[in-house]
Amino acid sequence: MQPSRTPPVPPIHLQSLALLVIDMQRDFCSPGGYADNAGLDVGSLAQPIAQIERLLAAARHLGVMVVHTREGHKPDLSDCPPEKLARSVRGGAPIGSQGPLGRLLIRGEYGHDFVDALQPLPGEWVIDKPGYGAFYSTALESGLRARGIRQLVLCGVTTEVCVHSTLREAVDRGYACSVVADATAASEAALQEPALAMVGVEGGIFGRVCSTEDILAQWHGQDMGQAQGSTP
Repeated sequence: MQPSRTPPVPPIHLQSLALLVIDMQRDFCSPGGYADNAGLDVGSLAQPIAQIERLLAAARHLGVMVVHTREGHKPDLSDCPPEKLARSVRGGAPIGSQGPLGRLLIRGEYGHDFVDALQPLPGEWVIDKPGYGAFYSTALESGLRARGIRQLVLCGVTTEVCVHSTLREAVDRGYACSVVADATAASEAALQEPALAMVGVEGGIFGRVCSTEDILAQWHGQDMGQAQGSTP
């Protein structure tokens, strides 16, 4: 991605910011889960875990709102569209079929839950979503509005599907968005850079792409500024 296409860093206010950790589940990031059964490289999908740990630690320290999303379906598959189910069959990992981590992408199964390193803390919001985007058929938007959230930082998997779907939904709803490049991963390595490049075109049509270091520096800088501003 060309630096000239990178939009300027918008001013931030930590109280109006949320970190969205998208679908860091065993079904996508662990051997034996949905992605593994579909023939995807779960080692690559697990790579963002360390960077997301850093983002979570900073968010928790600074009081930034944290939202974890999980993709999955009811045990009777009543919320799984027939075409999505058919596509999963064609892909070799039928949703609801039995795997080493339980039924694939079914709520309540071991594989549906988050990887150990990224388990939510008590009080952090978990959004169970039946679609790729986190706003579809969930209470995410109303919850963010109630908290006065206007800016979102997105990380997780997969960059080209659930991260992008959520990003586009968020932009259409008026949120300022940042995608953390090294805290995301695509289902295929060749898709990562094109998916990120789409974000910054036309002056940042879908927001900006940044690194974990960028985000941490910005957050801590804002926190220092607020602390100094409150000093008598």
